[in-house]
Amino acid sequence: MSGTEAKRLVFAMLDTDGDGIVSRAEYAARAERVALASGRTADDPKVVAARAAGEGAWKSMDANGDGGVTFEEYDAWAGAEAFDTVCEPVLGALFDLADTDEDGALTLPEFTMLRTALGNPPRNIGTAFEALDTDGDGRVARDDYLASIRAHVTGGNSPMGKVLYAG
Repeated sequence: MSGTEAKRLVFAMLDTDGDGIVSRAEYAARAERVALASGRTADDPKVVAARAAGEGAWKSMDANGDGGVTFEEYDAWAGAEAFDTVCEPVLGALFDLADTDEDGALTLPEFTMLRTALGNPPRNIGTAFEALDTDGDGRVARDDYLASIRAHVTGGNSPMGKVLYAG
């Protein structure tokens, strides 16, 4: 899958109302959905951290400050540098929200909760988890999860990306 194809899939998840523009509210809702799904309260330090990371990412994505990001803007912005400096902290914070036992890894129920809250259809989540759980211990480590997303959005080999977005 090319980087542009992968970005289209991610953009479609972010654009929850399908109008072709990711709004600030749509982007901010990601942290709220994961917080709600994980049973965390609004004042939980991990929720506060996820919101702050998301706000920083939004400011970077919406470079012209017009309150919306089109696919063209997202495509020009998203890549290895944006992932390493902006997206990884956001995705790591969302991972931390889902890591309810705080062991640095997600079990299948935690992974399912996270990916469903982020907008992936449930049908391929189990297969994506298996692709990431390379040692078969029933857990996906934070670094492996983030590396797979980075590979997906930069057009690299992402075991999770390949199955999460399969038809």
